[in-house]
Amino acid sequence: MNFILTGFMGTGKTKTGQIIADKLKFQFIDTDSLVESKVKLSIGEIFENLGEKFFRELESEIIKDMSQKDRLVISCGGGAVLDFQNIKNLHKNGVIINLKATSETIFERLKDDNTRPLLKCQNPLEKIKELLSVRKLAYENCDLSFSTDFLTEAETAEIIIEKIKFLYLNLFESIK
Repeated sequence: MNFILTGFMGTGKTKTGQIIADKLKFQFIDTDSLVESKVKLSIGEIFENLGEKFFRELESEIIKDMSQKDRLVISCGGGAVLDFQNIKNLHKNGVIINLKATSETIFERLKDDNTRPLLKCQNPLEKIKELLSVRKLAYENCDLSFSTDFLTEAETAEIIIEKIKFLYLNLFESIK
């Protein structure tokens, strides 16, 4: 079984996922990092030079591959859940966990981050609100959801681990 973290950028997927993987002794995978290493370009450079469509196609290939493995904590890019095939693949062997935060919290966390291609615009806060609105249904369609607004990544990880231990007790009994 895998645990997949999704949600908007700036919600803490990567750091929270690393903590969860470490505590569960699972392998941590970040799909954005895999895309970057495969193409040898940053996400920003991929969007700029090859386009978002190319990025999404490669992201989907990686998700398909990772969903066939076991004992992973996978951090997916924020837009990965917009593709139904990605959701279908991830659900084959995993629980999809949405991390969420308000648009204001996300803006505060990302306002000095120049590496986010979707936020390179005139009004990043409005863009965040717009993208959250577009992705709302996809994020709500996840198995579990947690707000990270007032939590550190370590606190979020602890809450998630306790919840999944409760819900998936049989899995944790077999891990011991």
